[in-house]
Amino acid sequence: MKFKVLVAALTVSFLLSGLSTASPIFAEDLKDKLSENKDKQSAAEDKKQKTEQEIAEVKEDQQRVSAEIERLDKQIMEATDKIKTKENEIEETRQNIEELKSEIKALEERIAERDELLKDRVKSMYQNGGAIDYIDVLMGAESFGNFLERVMSLNTIAEQDKELLEQHKADKDAVEKKKAEVEEELASLEDKLAELETLKQQLDSNKQEKNNLLKSLEQEEEELHNHKMDIEEEQQTLAAQEAAIKKEIERQRKAAEEAARKAAAEKAAAEKAAREKSQAEAASTSSSSSNSDSSSSSSSSSSSSQSSSSGSLFSWPTNAATTSEYGNRVHPITGDLRLHSGIDLAGGGTHPIRAAADGTVIRAYYSSSYGNVVFMSHQINGQTFTTLYAHMRSTPKVSSGQSVSRGQLLGYMGSTGDSTGKHLHFEIHEGSWNPSRSNSVNPRKYLP
Repeated sequence: MKFKVLVAALTVSFLLSGLSTASPIFAEDLKDKLSENKDKQSAAEDKKQKTEQEIAEVKEDQQRVSAEIERLDKQIMEATDKIKTKENEIEETRQNIEELKSEIKALEERIAERDELLKDRVKSMYQNGGAIDYIDVLMGAESFGNFLERVMSLNTIAEQDKELLEQHKADKDAVEKKKAEVEEELASLEDKLAELETLKQQLDSNKQEKNNLLKSLEQEEEELHNHKMDIEEEQQTLAAQEAAIKKEIERQRKAAEEAARKAAAEKAAAEKAAREKSQAEAASTSSSSSNSDSSSSSSSSSSSSQSSSSGSLFSWPTNAATTSEYGNRVHPITGDLRLHSGIDLAGGGTHPIRAAADGTVIRAYYSSSYGNVVFMSHQINGQTFTTLYAHMRSTPKVSSGQSVSRGQLLGYMGSTGDSTGKHLHFEIHEGSWNPSRSNSVNPRKYLP
């Protein structure tokens, strides 16, 4: 039994010794990473001097295209407004034509009625042998009063005939006038329709020109999707990465100290248990045998617990479908192979983005290319890793320098920065991040 206690004590001592010796080596490795990071910052400064002119030309080209699209948008809006006005005028002209046709129809109906009345009057005159014999009518009066009545009746008939003929003439003149107005409105309508066709052709031409520009921008989007950052942003990220690595050193140091304290406590507990068992053995041999069986059972249980904690180095940052894989792809303009340094995950609805492993936030900010993005530094099994989460919907939920646990919420999937649709761009780098992404790897290598 004393031999078992001695073995347990030596085992604990060995574990403590391993932790204490591994920690300086690990810290030294991280310091090498810091030195490497400084070299990268220096290289980025050299790169800045060489690419300033290229950046200026790209910005000038982007401004030119933006101004051209703005000009076309204004022309399209003006043409659309003119088309709307012309359509309203055409509709009004058509209504006027319909009203004129309705008025012409009413006039023609009245003319037709008078034509029938005049035909009846002519027919009556023909049957009576010609015009009314006014002398016979007057001479047939039975009295002076009857004579006056006959005179007044003849005058009324004459006036009615005159009025009827005048109205008939006026209506016919009105019909001719309305028909002339209809022809004029129709001619105006044809002119407006021709103007409308011209405006629509102009609008179609402007839209096609804009679509061509947008198509060229969509082709450039493939290059933008490679997440080209400007030099100043790269330098800021490298500087922030240096601070994060230092935090990781401190975090690892504290973790090692905590592990040492825990191991010391376990050692003390083991020594105490050993003493108690020795005292118990001295009191009773049967009790000693029972305690030995219990110790064996406890050891087996502990071993089972250790083996169940294994798993992948990183977890998936969100639950969504992969829409674009890691790897080289041909650029549509230059024909060159360009690296897509991560994988894209996309899906409808709200998708939370979570840390793929424990680590320290390098930067959490808005990038012109990555949009709302989080860079994280990780120390796993003595190796440095960097993860990146881009295009988040809004400001990240974590901040630079913050220690983050695996599965902690970083933000939500969005489409900020150089993005044509809602998705998460996720990268894993073996080592610290660098602008050329030379140490980026396919995230699937470390994902479950």
